[in-house]
Amino acid sequence: MARYEINGGRPLTGTVTISGAKNAAVAILPAALLVSGRCRIENVPDISDVRILLNILEGMGAKVELPEPEVVEIDCSDVQRTEPDAELVRQMRASYYLMGALLGRFGKAHVALPGGCNFASRPIDQHIKGFLGLGAQVDETEEYVALEPGEEGLRGNRISLDMASVGATVNIMLAATLIPGQTIIENAAKEPHIVDLANFLNTMGARVSGAGTDTVKIKGVNSLRGGTYAIIPDQIEAGTYLAAVTATGGNVLVRNVIPKHLDCITTKLQEMGAKVVCYDDAVRIIRSEPLRRTTVKTHPYPGFPTDMQAQVCVCMAMANGVSLLTESVYETRFFGYCEELESMGANIKINGKTATVTGVEQLYGATVFAHDLRAGAALVIAGLAAEGTTYVENIHFIERGYENLVEKLTALGADIRRVEDET
Repeated sequence: MARYEINGGRPLTGTVTISGAKNAAVAILPAALLVSGRCRIENVPDISDVRILLNILEGMGAKVELPEPEVVEIDCSDVQRTEPDAELVRQMRASYYLMGALLGRFGKAHVALPGGCNFASRPIDQHIKGFLGLGAQVDETEEYVALEPGEEGLRGNRISLDMASVGATVNIMLAATLIPGQTIIENAAKEPHIVDLANFLNTMGARVSGAGTDTVKIKGVNSLRGGTYAIIPDQIEAGTYLAAVTATGGNVLVRNVIPKHLDCITTKLQEMGAKVVCYDDAVRIIRSEPLRRTTVKTHPYPGFPTDMQAQVCVCMAMANGVSLLTESVYETRFFGYCEELESMGANIKINGKTATVTGVEQLYGATVFAHDLRAGAALVIAGLAAEGTTYVENIHFIERGYENLVEKLTALGADIRRVEDET
């Protein structure tokens, strides 16, 4: 097992380049199953979730090549298996996108229930609702989900989601792309990676419209062709570095971003005292003044992302006054990382969906444990801002979603290294 060793108290300065979006990559790679021919996918992040997905696809018969950094060439023409390796599937949450892709490609699927971060159960009831709406017969157990055509076969339909679920929106889009007729998803999720998936599918010959709005329409086509596509920059990785500079102080240019995607994050960091300057594809963040209290409530995009909740909590923990942080997407997301921050000197009280964060003058180094991907990133930020040495354990969670984290932070002046345990 490995850990991060961080000697904190150093402001961050310099330039950091953001990788391709994890949440887009883990939807677009399964979408390659729908394509007849070779896909060249660029700006692919080198993270463990991507590596696992590529291993899954190879095990199903896909031809995968990595001709250069951040580029994947994949040809799923010869894939015949509809039951991906269960052990690999259970290692990551987004493997459930294989359900929609296989249903669209073969009309059937048998996929183990996924693993991944453990901060919430994240049921797939809206995914199942979508599959049923498309005419699938669903057999769901505690171990797997099996999909087959129902008595009337698969066909497009109008599906109204009970909540704006990103996962369900993606899975329905994937399944409906090659299913006859028109599918309309109402109350669809609007996150940037939903739009990116739609753009990828359309580049390959799909007919998807309305992505980024409440209503997504998919007109089924007979086949998709190969092509080239570049994944968008990672909104959450960029937000994590912006929050890190806000917590530690400093002056950093964050490159390869879409500034509009970051508005929901930069607005709050500016309220707390950071200065933000936006360029065409970069954002500069400067923080030299004391941090001020703020109030944040997470919402689906374009609201403040739940995936940035833990990172902004670290900034609140060091701000003057009392901040309020309300989680409206995953109610249990506070538990775990807040206790870890308290061991570093933070003052956080949780009451239901809201955390009351009373700022302290200083956080102090400690040994802390990452409980999920974004909570782990928050603990790294806390270690960077703290006095003394912090050890972050369970870093496999963090490496699911952040490419070259140690190298990027070191280039900004952080004192951080990855240490392998001797035992």
